[in-house]
Parts: sequence; structure tokens; C-alpha cells
Amino acid sequence: MDHKKVAQVVIEAVGRDNLIAAAHCATRLRLVLKDDDKVNIKMLDDDPDIKGHFKTNGQFQIIIGPGDVNNVYDELIKITGLHEVSTEDLKKVSQQNDDRNPVVKVIMGFIKLLSDIFVPIIPALVAGGLLMALNNFLTSPGLFGKQSVVQMVPSIAGLSSMIQIMSAAPFIFMPILVGMSAAKRFGANQFLGATIGMIMTTPALGATSHYWNIFGLHVSQTNYQYQVIPVLVAVWVLSILEKRFHKWLPSAVDFTFTPLLSIMITGFLTFVIIGPVFKGVSDAITNAIVWLYNTTGAFGMGIFGLSYSAIVTTGLHQSFPAVETQLLAQFAQGHGSGDFIFVTACMANVAQGAATFAVYFLTKNEKVKGLASSSGVSALLGITEPALFGVNLKYKFPFFCALIGAGFGAAFAGLMHVTSAALGSAGLLGFLSMVPSSIPMWIVSIAISFVIAFALTFVYGKKHLKEDVQTASATVESAGDAVAQQQEAEKIIKENNELHDEVIASPVSGKAESLTDVKDPVFSTEAMGKGAAVIPSEGEIYAPVSGEITVAYETKHAYGLKSDKGAEVLIHIGIDTVNMKGDGFTSVVKQGQHVEKGDKLGTVDLQKVKDAGYDSTVMVVVTNTPSYANVQKIDGIEKKHGDDLIAVTKR
Repeated sequence: MDHKKVAQVVIEAVGRDNLIAAAHCATRLRLVLKDDDKVNIKMLDDDPDIKGHFKTNGQFQIIIGPGDVNNVYDELIKITGLHEVSTEDLKKVSQQNDDRNPVVKVIMGFIKLLSDIFVPIIPALVAGGLLMALNNFLTSPGLFGKQSVVQMVPSIAGLSSMIQIMSAAPFIFMPILVGMSAAKRFGANQFLGATIGMIMTTPALGATSHYWNIFGLHVSQTNYQYQVIPVLVAVWVLSILEKRFHKWLPSAVDFTFTPLLSIMITGFLTFVIIGPVFKGVSDAITNAIVWLYNTTGAFGMGIFGLSYSAIVTTGLHQSFPAVETQLLAQFAQGHGSGDFIFVTACMANVAQGAATFAVYFLTKNEKVKGLASSSGVSALLGITEPALFGVNLKYKFPFFCALIGAGFGAAFAGLMHVTSAALGSAGLLGFLSMVPSSIPMWIVSIAISFVIAFALTFVYGKKHLKEDVQTASATVESAGDAVAQQQEAEKIIKENNELHDEVIASPVSGKAESLTDVKDPVFSTEAMGKGAAVIPSEGEIYAPVSGEITVAYETKHAYGLKSDKGAEVLIHIGIDTVNMKGDGFTSVVKQGQHVEKGDKLGTVDLQKVKDAGYDSTVMVVVTNTPSYANVQKIDGIEKKHGDDLIAVTKR
């Protein structure tokens, strides 16, 4: 790679006068621009050394690759004369450059708050909801005849009863889950947050007709099972009190009296003020949403489906779990018909995936084909960001065709009263979360979304994408003459002779998952190459191959290795952990050092990463993927360091 040339392309594409500040991490340039709309996207797309680009959190990020990004950044600084800044400093600059309305900032901050609290507890709600759906499947008559499965097979009645108990528990004691998660987000002791949730759901509490007489004040002994908003407010008050007592009380009595006073005062305020007021607010919000759904029916669902993916691009969808938990809690109590928001999400995600696959069949550009195939599959399984930002919004018309498909699918679902009993994967696997009686019409709704989105994109694209594809192809062809093509062919032949089939080990112990599930578009779109990810359970990092350390970052959050058999492997520890500036990381190797497979590279303090608010997922990427015929994640979920993780096969 000619690093100076790439830097010049970047500067010309974004505009020298448009560039405010620049930093870099292990894989990409991070730029703050005056106006993102002035970027020459085509120039970036046409450069073979630039692997992709996207906008996030006020930054325009350009994917270069490990090792090369450092040199491109250095050249960019030399040419522009900008001062070098850290990624944390750049984050502050991008925030200062954020010209959004203050009200919008507050709203987005509140949505981020809800997301931080509810996303961690979704797995518990998914488990409870799916168990509830399974019990409904066993006990609902009319699915396989007049009698239910339990009536036809009485011997499983006990199992059904057990499943019912297990399914109800996460919703009955939801205040405990919310209390624990909210306490972490508000900076309070998580176990004190859980304690508040326990106090609000203790079986000793009776119905609203029971009262305590406290100095003549009648306080209702209400049980707040299934509630969300009251416990959120209560734990917020707890966090304020706990922080104040830690500050006010001397260390000799702080350990004993801070928990006592925080719980006692919060508990009293909860039963006297917080609980009664915010239970009414919670009930009013839920009833309003249900009323809106019942009143607008298919029309309302259609409008929601038409706009859902647009909402996703703004991040506003992150607030939906807070609403859905209330709908699911009502359903668990035997009230309401279930969650219709999840149904709409399924329609929207599948439609975006269908539009992406249509682009795959339309384009002749191999780079676009590769991105469309991987991100299309990801969207069908419920992760749409790679498809949205990598393909559909880039060409624009696939995005709008998908909106139309989702609108029709959601409208039909509303007409047929399709609802879910649980959260889950909002895609083709969403049927697992549906109310059993809704599954047949859910399948029809999904088919409508897919077919309309695919057909509209393909038909429209046949005429309107043709010129773009030809331009892209012509650009690639004109970029190199016959000599350059011959040199590239010789390079591939040389690489192929140096490469060997190889198995890359897991560098860390933990739970393996697909790279497309990672919450970072650079990795989930496989722009850096194919590979796998591991959610670590331990903090020791080991060499996945025998070879040379090609990149050892000062921040110790990433390593590049070239194996003795030819594979170029990037190990990236966490998402955006470059901002930690090495805090919590250690390294025992240096660039140029040869290591054996299984040698220790360094460590990461997983708790520090978690406390800093970052995702600790470890990404393992084969950055020279195009040199191989196949790069495949090896089956298996639980991995120990040294276990087989990725298989590479040469051409």
C-alpha cells in the first residue's frame, strides 16, 4: 500500500478545508468534519486500499486496516498540518461539533439511558417469553384439533405446569432485574438496586386494599410485580442518596450506615410517593399504546412498519424494549394480546435483508456483492445495521423499497392480529417468539415483506442501478492497465504459493459467535475480512497461530500477526477500547517478535472494560481473506484458548 497516496485520496475526498480533527484506532481513521455531506463517497469507494467508511457519533470513519492505518494517519497529519489527537480527544471535538438541537440531545440521551438499562436484561425476558410461548403451544386448544396437546397427552401436564412457573418468574420479579441493571447505569451498588426490586415484589405485600398506618398516614401495601417505571425512579433516588451518604458519612460508619439509610429512605419514599404515582404513569402509557394499536389496527401497523427502519437509523428504536417489557408483562398476567412492536421489527428487518439480496443479484461489483451477501444474511437474522449503512442507504432506493415491503407486511400482520409472547431474534427466527396461534399469519406477513421488498428493489434497480454498476466496473478497469493486471495476477500466484491450509485457534476462553453479530460495523460487515468473535470469560490473550507479531499497539488493545503458514490475523480486544489508552491492558510481546501458537500475548482486565462502559468482545479477523478460497468459523460455542476457531483454505 502506498500510504501517502491513500492519505492524499482521503484528504481530497473529504476536503482539506472540511477537516476539523483526525485520530485513528487499530483499523480505521476517525475524522471530525464540518459537513459530512461534502465527502466524495465515490472517490473513497473507488480506491482499492480503502475498505469502507461510515458515520457514527459525529465521526466519519474510514476503514484502512491494521498496521497500514498508522502510516496513513501519519501521512495525513504531515500533509494537512493538523495536530495529532487521541480518540478520546476526538470524541470531545465531535461532541462540540454536534450542532443538533439541545432538546434532541436530551431526548437521545434519555433513549441511550433506557437502552443501557434494558438491553442487558433482554436475555432473561427472551427466555421467559419463549417458555411462555411453549406453554401456550402445549395448552392452547385448536392448534392440532379441538383439544390441546396437554389434554391429548395428560402425562405432560406436570411438565407444562413447571414450564408455566419458569416462564412467569422473569416477569413477576422484573423489578429485581430492572433494579440491578438501573443501579449499575446510575452508578449505585447493583445489589442495593436488586434489594429495592425485592422489597417492591416481596410476597408479604398484599393487594391495594391493605394499608400501613404510619403516624396517621395510610400507606398502601401495593405489590409492584411486573412493573418497570416505578422501580426505575426508585433506583434513581437510591443512587442519589447512596452517593450523598458516601460523601457525607465518615469512613468508619460509611460501610454500615450508607446501605441502611439508602434502602430505608428509598423504600419509604417508594411506598408513599414513587410507587403510587409512577404506577399510574406506567399504566397510562401502556393503556395508551394498546389503545392506539387497537384503534388504528392494520393502518397503524402499516405506518409503523413503513417507518421502523427509518427509526432504526436515528437510534430511537433503542427505547422500544422499555415499552415492550410492559406489553409482555401485561400478556404474562393474562391481559392484552402481546407485543406488536417485535412483530413490526421482524417485518422491517426481513424487508431490508430482501432488498440487500436484490442488490446482490443486480450488481457486478465484487466488493458490493460480498458486502451484500454477508449483510443480507445478517439482516434476515435480525441485525440490520450492516445492510442499512453498508448497502441500502448507500444506493438509497433499496432502503425505500424495503420500507414499502415492511409497511405492507406489518399492515397484514395488524389485520390478522399477529403478536408475540416474547422478545428474540427479530428476523426469520422470530416465529419462535410469536403467540402460537399467530405463527401461520406471521409466516405469511414475513413472506409479503420479503417478496415486495425484493421485487421492488430488483425491478427498480434493473434500470437505475445499471449505470452505477457500469461506472463502478469501468472505474475498476480503468484504474489499472494490462501491466497492472498482470502484476496483480503474479502477486496472487506468489501469495498462493506462500499460503497453506491452516486452523486458527481461539486467543481467549469464552463464548464464540459469528463476526456478523459484533456491534461494530467495521467487523460485522466483514470489511476487514472474515473471522469469528469470542465473548471472553477470562482476560488472558494467547497467540492463535505461530508466526511474527506484525502490529503491537501502544494501547495494547489489538495485535496483528502473520502466521508461518501465511494467514494475517488481527486480534482486536473489545469495541472502542482504544479510548481506554491501555488502562486495564498488559502486553508481553513487541512488534517483530516471533511467537509460537499458545504463547501468551498479554492480558485484559474484563471488569475494567465493563466498568468503562465498553463491549469486551474479542474479534479475530483474517485480514488477507481475499487470498483464500474459504475462511470459515469452526462450529462450537464454548471455547478454551487454543481450541480451533477458524479454518482457512487456500485457493
